[in-house]
Amino acid sequence: MRIGILTGGGDCPGLNAVIRAITRKGIQEGDNILGILHGWKGMLTSQHEELTLRAVSGLIHKGGTILHTTRTNPFKEDGGGEKVLSTFKRLSLDALIAIGGEDTLGVANRLYTEFGFPVVGVPKTIDNDLSGTDFTFGFDTAVTIATEAIDRLHTTAESHDRVMVVEVMGRHTGWIATYSGLAGGADVILIPEKPFNLDRVAEVISIRHARGKNFSIVVVAEGAQMEEGGGEALVKQGEEVDEFGHVRLGGIGHFLAQELESRTGFETRVTVLGHVQRGGSPTAHDRILATRFGVKAHDLVKEGRFGTMAALIGNRVDAVSLEEAVRELKTVDMDLYGIAEIFFG
Repeated sequence: MRIGILTGGGDCPGLNAVIRAITRKGIQEGDNILGILHGWKGMLTSQHEELTLRAVSGLIHKGGTILHTTRTNPFKEDGGGEKVLSTFKRLSLDALIAIGGEDTLGVANRLYTEFGFPVVGVPKTIDNDLSGTDFTFGFDTAVTIATEAIDRLHTTAESHDRVMVVEVMGRHTGWIATYSGLAGGADVILIPEKPFNLDRVAEVISIRHARGKNFSIVVVAEGAQMEEGGGEALVKQGEEVDEFGHVRLGGIGHFLAQELESRTGFETRVTVLGHVQRGGSPTAHDRILATRFGVKAHDLVKEGRFGTMAALIGNRVDAVSLEEAVRELKTVDMDLYGIAEIFFG
């Protein structure tokens, strides 16, 4: 078979491990593997390169993606779906493996549903918010990076008697914030799933300091929402949206730091981890999970099980439908968040 691979959306530690696994498994079985460059944009403009054993050698520990990535949505262009099909035929492909999150796999699902496109998905997102899979690769790496940052901030916060606000990624869900905050011993964790009251957060910190603790760590997801007159409000960097309708978030950490210092009188500083969470080498966990996903995705192609996605269910890698995977976001388990709340203050 002639199988294409693309990586779409944000970059993520472990992407190269998936590419490596698919390529090696495919070549062992006599397949030709074609890398589509720049995500779905490459399927509109026919940007591609042949993937060989040499091309994927030594990739398992490298972050980013050798195929590059964009947030291109082919359905934002007139006749975009048909153009993808045209490129697919022109490149003489038999199947495509799309590696990405809700947006990339949403396109894959629409192509499969509307055109019968022979596509298989691999779940990729540091946010861990894809339904149908217990974990996505990249999440463990992001949590590890955030936890290490929180550990380091503990010592400087205690030295200076400061409140430290740590802003982590998490547009719609607070998985990174919850896991890293719980692992790092945060005193408050704020997530999109549970709108927060500024006065209540300030009260928690004030009570903590009244007990003799001279510092506090607050972890906040970039998409955390504040209560405002019974409604909810996001802190955004602007109103411009990308091709999938997402606004650019960021700034909640700085806003929160100013408000908490004003309300408590305690010196407050903010650290925004941003794209640091996406970069660098994947953890051993993510390297292994990404490899298992890549091998499973190739198996699904060979079995003709299109319109599916490799998924981790318990400790087993199996297949779920793309429709199920992108139907809704997987939000934070509130039982887990409840455990984190035990340690607030």
